[in-house]
Amino acid sequence: MTMSSLTTRRATPADTALFLQMCRDFHLEDGSPLDAAGEATIAHICAGEALAPAFLLEHEGAPAGFFVLTLGYSVENGGTDGFIDDIYLIPALRGQGLGRQAVELAIAAAREVGIRVLLLEVEAHNERAYSLYRKMGFADTKRRLLRQVIAED
Repeated sequence: MTMSSLTTRRATPADTALFLQMCRDFHLEDGSPLDAAGEATIAHICAGEALAPAFLLEHEGAPAGFFVLTLGYSVENGGTDGFIDDIYLIPALRGQGLGRQAVELAIAAAREVGIRVLLLEVEAHNERAYSLYRKMGFADTKRRLLRQVIAED
């Protein structure tokens, strides 16, 4: 897939170290550092986990970021739904319109894997990302996302 100056491709096992470093950077920046279980999933998704297709973003042939889609199924959403679980653009490339392109690439990839309704979450403090997502047609559901870990490693 190509859009303007960003390209994307599916992550492969050879990308694991790079993907892990960018995931660490993203989660530190976002205020939720990866725990051991989160880090352990990186090799799994780079190997081709069907429920979590992972994509690397490249700009002029160099790594630029990534996104991960996760698939689910919802009566409310009429079938297959999914999350942009993580989306990250390296800081040096921000402010150039590439964030919008990254989201467009994620939406295109979501269509290709059969997602009918696409969801995402954004940290409350990240007004810049929230504004971008709203401009791109994502609606604020005014719901609260709750979490409970039910399986321990």
